[in-house]
Parts: sequence; C-alpha cells; structure tokens
Amino acid sequence: MDGESLKVEFRQLRCLVAIVDEGTFTDAATTLGVSQAAVSRTLASLERALGAKLLRRTSREVTPTATGLRVVARARRVLGEVEDLVREATSGHAVLRIGYAWSALGRHTSAFQRRWALDRPETGLHLVRVNSATAGLAEGACDLAVVRRPTEDRRLDSAIVGLERRMVALAADDPLAGRRSVRLADLSGRTLLIDRRTGTTTPDLWPPHSRPATEETQDVDDWLTVIATGRCVGMTAESTAHQYRRPGVLYRPVRDAEPIAVRLAWWRDEPHPATQPVIELLTALYRDDGESGRENPARRTRPR
Repeated sequence: MDGESLKVEFRQLRCLVAIVDEGTFTDAATTLGVSQAAVSRTLASLERALGAKLLRRTSREVTPTATGLRVVARARRVLGEVEDLVREATSGHAVLRIGYAWSALGRHTSAFQRRWALDRPETGLHLVRVNSATAGLAEGACDLAVVRRPTEDRRLDSAIVGLERRMVALAADDPLAGRRSVRLADLSGRTLLIDRRTGTTTPDLWPPHSRPATEETQDVDDWLTVIATGRCVGMTAESTAHQYRRPGVLYRPVRDAEPIAVRLAWWRDEPHPATQPVIELLTALYRDDGESGRENPARRTRPR
C-alpha cells in the first residue's frame, strides 16, 4: 500500500458503522445528518483506503462482506475508545480515578467510598487496579494513586496518609501459623515471594547474614496461590490481609518489622482538584482507626 491508502479517518469508520446499524444508505445519511451522496462517497473512500470491498448493496438491503464484518467490529472498538476519550477530556473533574497496585485501602476501602459518595456526590469515584510502580498514575490510568513506597518519578508529589502493619502470609498448615505473631528472624530460613515492581518487601529488611531466599511474582493472585502450597511465604501490608482473604492462607503480624507508610501520589504540575479532600479523608480514616497502634505521623501536604 502507498501512503494515501493507509489514511483511514474517524468519519469513514462512523459512516460504515451507521450504514450497517441503520440498514440503508438513506437511513445512515439521516442519522449522520448528511446527504445520501455523501454517505456513498465516504464509504467508497474507505474501501479505496483499505483496498477491499466492505459492503454488498442490493435494492433491498446492505450487508457486510467477510472483510466488512471484521472492519466493522474493529471500527466499533475504535469509535468507543474515541468517545470515552472525548467524554473524559470534556467532563472536567466530574470523575476521580484512584489507582492502586495490590490492595486499595484495606479495611478503609468501603468506608472511604461511602464517605466520599456522601460528602462529594458531584465527583464520581472509581478505584482502578494497575500493577505498576505508580499504580497507574504514570500510565494515565488514574488521577491519584495509593502507593506504599516512595515515588521515584520527579514529576509526582505524594503525601503520607497513614501507616499499616507488616503481615506475613503463610499456608494454613505452616508451622508458624499457630502463632499470634512472628519475628523477622522466624522467616530468615524461608523462601520469600516478592513483587519487585510494586511490593514493599525486600531482603534488606533482614540483616545481611540472615536474609531469606526470594522468588518473584507480579500478581497478587499468583502470590496467594503459591503461598497456599507452603513452598513460599510472603510479607505484605495489612491492607492485603483485609482485601484478599484466601482459603488455605493465613496472615500474622510481624511484630519487629517497621510499619508501611501509605501514600497518596499525584501529578506535581496538574493535581486533581479533589487531591486535598482525599488526603484529609484518608488521613482521618487511618488516624481514627489507629491500626498502627501508634500516633499517625501523616503530613497534610497541600498540593501545589
């Protein structure tokens, strides 16, 4: 194909889908608000661009060819994505998307959603799970992100909103499962299953001479499945224990491990208008719950 034949326009796809949906060129023209001749020209230009016949036209009906069926299916997806893009770009800040990697806010997730709906019904809230270092923020999947380790991207700012205990995840028949809590030393001879991209646990939590062996995973469901076999153990934030209860897996506090700071991250140069209210609500939820057993040092950083 030459350069000209590769040019497919949005209006051409919209025209093709309208013809198929309406059944005739006349009805498609009415739906699109153009003349029937314009519909015919637009379809012909699309067929030239693709180098294929897309529709069979008789005096009674218009039906897609085999190629036309495939093109229509993809055209619908493209049109849907464009409509979503336009809706998102023109909706202002009517929707707030908050990303997270493994677990959202643990026991606070439901309370946060309910309080937000009551206090700010004008701003819809969507929680989005994205297993990346910025929980979808750098990828454009969300407006704010809940992360549990410092952000390294200089384009981002963050504020600590709470603390969570570190928990070890064990198979239900593990020798340590009968204890109410464990120490780091109890795990030094085990194999630790970690996620280096988003996880909060590294061998550096242990002294150099007693660090556990490690294996890697990139998904919380796989993490739980392996732990249930007893081959590995895992260490995670307390929110995971509340968010992911799994038969065959138990969680126990690690009493000599430092708690995990829960951070809210946002774009430094373009923070969502709801950033500060989210910080304040999450800080209050963690403070009131007191699940760390100590004063929450959350800093109320106002986005610039």
